[in-house]
Amino acid sequence: MPKLPLQNQFFDLSDYGRPIALIIAQSLKNTNCTPIHVTLSFVVSGLIAIGFMLYGQYWGALFFLILKSILDAADGELARIKNTPSHTGRYFDSISDFILNLFFILTIWHITNSDIFLALLAFVGIQLQGTLYNYYYVILRNRFNGDTTSRIFENKVPKAFDSENQKTVDLFYSIYSFCYGAYDRIIYGLDKNAFKEKRLPNWLMTAVSSFGLGFQLLFIGLFLVLGLKAYIIPFFIGYSLMIFVFILIRQMLNR
Repeated sequence: MPKLPLQNQFFDLSDYGRPIALIIAQSLKNTNCTPIHVTLSFVVSGLIAIGFMLYGQYWGALFFLILKSILDAADGELARIKNTPSHTGRYFDSISDFILNLFFILTIWHITNSDIFLALLAFVGIQLQGTLYNYYYVILRNRFNGDTTSRIFENKVPKAFDSENQKTVDLFYSIYSFCYGAYDRIIYGLDKNAFKEKRLPNWLMTAVSSFGLGFQLLFIGLFLVLGLKAYIIPFFIGYSLMIFVFILIRQMLNR
């Protein structure tokens, strides 16, 4: 069950785990397993990847980073297959990603003896990259009647679905806003008219999908196994400059 109608889909570099995620979700369709359980499993996979990083077992780290990306796709697929949309699950997924991303960067900082300021700058860059990708993607999903659990503007608490508790949604929304609010405001400030304008071509979305978390984790894993761990933090700092390039291209296309 794709997030976008077939005719509006683009080649998503970060979504390489989707085929396996669909198989996992289908296998769990008639079980008591919920999307939250799958989200917890990707948290465990991410923590195992960190353990492998700390012990220098980089092929193991790569495997569990890829597994984390697959499971990250599977929780949403399971929610769509079971027709159990959930703001709680959506926020829990994003909050888990935020915390794991911070742990990933701190782990890389530790094993490379990098400057902590540069490590945190790389973390900010990763979050801004992901926010731009999500911003454009959610615009498309809302424009073409795709999955709408994620909203273009997370500026107020959503009404809970029948299957969830409003107080729980309120709590997770507050945590989500604490984690992502500043990044959302920065990206919106840089490209505030994106949701109004029509041209967001597939080739541009494919390029921007290199900012997706799945592709970011694949980069980290490959850099580790190739003996390039010292370049991970500088890479994400430098690649963040592409945020301005992609925004400029999108704006020029709509002039």
